[in-house]
Amino acid sequence: MRNKNFWILLILLLAGIVLGGFMGNLAAGIPMLSWLNFGQSFGITPAMTLDLGILVITFGLSIKITMASIIGVVIALLVFRWI
Repeated sequence: MRNKNFWILLILLLAGIVLGGFMGNLAAGIPMLSWLNFGQSFGITPAMTLDLGILVITFGLSIKITMASIIGVVIALLVFRWI
């Protein structure tokens, strides 16, 4: 039962982050809701590239945390407690 709860929590958190970020991007053009898209980006910029001649591998990671994604995480945690 514990593993099942962990996976449900993980899926809910990922859904909250993705949907919150999506809603933040939609609200960016609306003056009254533009604060939802306020946040910070961090990661590996620019991406690191390993060129081996016949194979090119690019490593990169960028995370943007916005107010809307934080609200999405809080809602996901509330839904998880309710389930």
